[in-house]
Amino acid sequence: MSKVVIHAQDLTKVYKIYAKPSDRFKETFSHHKEKYYKEFYALDDVSFDIVEGETVGIIGRNGSGKSTLLKILTGVLGNTAGNIDIDGKISALLELGAGFNQEFTGIENIFLNGTIMNIPREEMEKRLDDIVAFADIGEHINQPVKTYSSGMFVRLAFAVAINVDPDILIVDEALAVGDTRFQLKCMDKFMDFMKAGKTVLFVSHDVNSIKRFCKRTIWLNNGKLIMDGNTDEVTDRYMDFLKSELSIEDYFEKIKNKDNVEIEEEEIVSAPVNQIAEVLGVDILDSDGNIIEEIANGQDVSLRVKYQVYDLDVEKPVVGVAIRSIDNKYICGLNTLLDGFDVPWKLGVNELRLEYDRFNLTGGNYYFDIAIFDKTATVSIDYKSKIKTFFVKMDYIAEGIVVLNHSWKV
Repeated sequence: MSKVVIHAQDLTKVYKIYAKPSDRFKETFSHHKEKYYKEFYALDDVSFDIVEGETVGIIGRNGSGKSTLLKILTGVLGNTAGNIDIDGKISALLELGAGFNQEFTGIENIFLNGTIMNIPREEMEKRLDDIVAFADIGEHINQPVKTYSSGMFVRLAFAVAINVDPDILIVDEALAVGDTRFQLKCMDKFMDFMKAGKTVLFVSHDVNSIKRFCKRTIWLNNGKLIMDGNTDEVTDRYMDFLKSELSIEDYFEKIKNKDNVEIEEEEIVSAPVNQIAEVLGVDILDSDGNIIEEIANGQDVSLRVKYQVYDLDVEKPVVGVAIRSIDNKYICGLNTLLDGFDVPWKLGVNELRLEYDRFNLTGGNYYFDIAIFDKTATVSIDYKSKIKTFFVKMDYIAEGIVVLNHSWKV
């Protein structure tokens, strides 16, 4: 079995929020142990295991608990409740240079950081040449860091953090430091670290970077663990959530698929007042005719549209199908008028199929709108907005909205 190197169980961090400074004083001397604070849960009952050699992404909006989690993992913060067990030496690319003494030289700060990380001086002496070479700041290495430019400072801080041979590396938006050449060197070192089978926690607001490096991703929101699983699915859900501008509860409620209702093919004698026809429902089918709720990118699928006709006195009606993203962007609209297809039109329940060859939308949540129009596709007889929610699953093979059929050639 794989070795678990980070075990978090019911991890919780609570801060006491006081309305004004005097409330702390009142609470201290309260005879009845009254509380003058509100509790803020930066982390709320978070549990996960990370095994040796995994590269795991951590995503979430500002204030979701990412930084709190990383600080607990690195020992900067203590947790209020729950347990955290770490097996291995951790190095963190968080607040680069946070442990530096401004009065010390670059060399002295290298050994200072070794002491902070409980690395013996003898071992740091063995790594000194590699750290100095990686930082590449010349004779400035022997000068106090207070004389450094910001670029030299982060180069040295990054060099120290990445060259101490940790078992677990925590990266928080810290790969894009220095000039382009230094960034290339940082990326090469990062990739070497991963190839060596080290464990990496990678935190970034750049979802595409998470997709490039991580097979697994943890999504935090308001201190709670929302999803933990395959990176492509978790990040696509997360981006949809951001686009929706909904609360987390409303988002998951909104993307629930409506139950598929079995509709009997029978004629309706008494039609609703002024109703000509009505869209009843829609199913997504795979190539074997099975109802599915998720579509794999590139999969052949069809849409089964059921509609009720109450009035036969309609000349050449049109059925339209539109796809919209969760943030209501219009992705694709098709209709039977543009395709020169005659719509079945008999009293009672009718059924129509729309077949998609290689459904090539990128990963995420989408909606189907279904409409019945007059012969010009202008007058709406019935329009069902967001009648069906579906999710597209896709490996990280492209970016944007759609994967166009393509090939590379020399």
